[in-house]
Amino acid sequence: MIIGIAQLNYHIGNFDKNISKIISAIDEAKQYGADLILFSELSISGYPPMDLLEREGFNNKCYEGIKQIASHCDTIAAVVGGPLKNPELEGKNLFNSAFFLYDGDIKEVVNKSLLPTYDIFDEDRYFEPNKEFKVIHFKGKKLALTICEDLWDQQEFEADFGKNNIYKTSPMDELVKFNPDVILNIAASPYSYLNESSKKEIFISKARNYKLPVFYVNQMAAQTELIFEGGSMVINQHGEVYDELPFFEEDIRFYDLDKVLNHEVLGIESEETSVIENIHNALVLGIKDYFSKMNFKKATLGLSGGIDSAVCLVLAARALHPENIKVLLMPSEYSSEGSVSDSVKLAENLGVAYEIIPINDIVQSFKKALNPSFGDLPEDVTEENLQARVRAVLLMAHSNKFGYILLNTSNKSEAAVGYTTLYGDMSGGLSPLGDVYKTDVYNLARYINQNQDIIPCDIISKPPSAELKPDQKDSDSLPEYAVLDQILFRYIELQRLSDKIIEDGFNPELVHEIINLINANEYKRYQAPPILRISSKAFGSGRRIPLVANYNYL
Repeated sequence: MIIGIAQLNYHIGNFDKNISKIISAIDEAKQYGADLILFSELSISGYPPMDLLEREGFNNKCYEGIKQIASHCDTIAAVVGGPLKNPELEGKNLFNSAFFLYDGDIKEVVNKSLLPTYDIFDEDRYFEPNKEFKVIHFKGKKLALTICEDLWDQQEFEADFGKNNIYKTSPMDELVKFNPDVILNIAASPYSYLNESSKKEIFISKARNYKLPVFYVNQMAAQTELIFEGGSMVINQHGEVYDELPFFEEDIRFYDLDKVLNHEVLGIESEETSVIENIHNALVLGIKDYFSKMNFKKATLGLSGGIDSAVCLVLAARALHPENIKVLLMPSEYSSEGSVSDSVKLAENLGVAYEIIPINDIVQSFKKALNPSFGDLPEDVTEENLQARVRAVLLMAHSNKFGYILLNTSNKSEAAVGYTTLYGDMSGGLSPLGDVYKTDVYNLARYINQNQDIIPCDIISKPPSAELKPDQKDSDSLPEYAVLDQILFRYIELQRLSDKIIEDGFNPELVHEIINLINANEYKRYQAPPILRISSKAFGSGRRIPLVANYNYL
């Protein structure tokens, strides 16, 4: 049996495009002589469709698309993911289903049993869980068809509170009773740099445990803030990786099941990529797909001479091409000469258009207008924030006039502790670095410069500063980022209590101060633009913290 894996980039609700991609892959599989080709979870609609699933017209279009695809499955079978209406009077309206298409029709349907409801997932909101198990008989083989979490029922969550295993049942334990020949798993699993190795280990352990080969296909796409890496793979019955598809690329490959079982070929050895390289590629894909799927063409940002805007600009240039980007350099009286010259050099290195608009006169006019109210009160963070907000006004004016989408350049460290200005540097339509800690922003810069100095070295080497007052440095208000980021990671990603963080050797007063800053600035993050997610706990839809609450005991 020849099995194909189609790792494709879908667009939520774009049925014509999704159907065309799937049919094109089926035609390629026919030419190859494949018997079966697999597509990812909810491939007909794109994942996650969220509350579009509550609209009858959307679900009708999904089913019509499945039927259209089935008509092309005459000499070949295909597994396509999509929602299916629940015919029962009780329960949720839909199932999350895998449609087995063959001989021009829907031959079998397998419904998802384990519906993740944590982090960014909210499948229990829409879907009824499956409670009946079966294998699919096809060309003399018994296929154990599973949908994402149904094969991942023993995930471990690294946190001090919670269960290692959140599910009480194992669908594969039920399916193995039918003596299947192969496990098929269709998924829509988003990228996290923390889970790169653990995903592979899940499939390796399942293959070894059940002594069955695993064919896994994952979506490769960015859908708003979520980035799906692909990384589909084939594992033989001994838990050996037979082949892996690339991260962040569309790909279609075909495999002879007998060769997988008999070790005739152990697959293509792929080059190991670093975590930073994968984060870089994920962010480039995230920007590219956000713009293309929203039909946006051009971007702008404020280029300050700092590390964040520099890295953000390089990522945008690689995602959108330099000719589609224009940046503004908006020096104030506190901006160093090097900040301007380094920004100019970076823009010229990339071939990006730029314009210099000094903001001092504008800021002074704001101060003059506010003088009757402020009187002789000493200057403080209010005047600092005026500069950030003036810059945002200029950037948004260019956005409106020329059709640019403003990219936010704040990083996760700053967003975590509120070292950002509402309606100032928090403005934007997309935040590429909002899930990247400052220390990793520097690592990204070094990765970008690994072959040539694209980002001027002075941007990387100088102490970070917002340059909103004389001789200002980030370290005036915050601990060194090498320390801050470790505390943030333990509190945000690992969700550790303050006492546990202190036990790791951090200063108790500092730990409590940082945690208080995180909790006190939740209201700011509610107003942030969509943040591209590259971790297991990004600010945004996967981290739901109440605004009006008392956090003192944490």
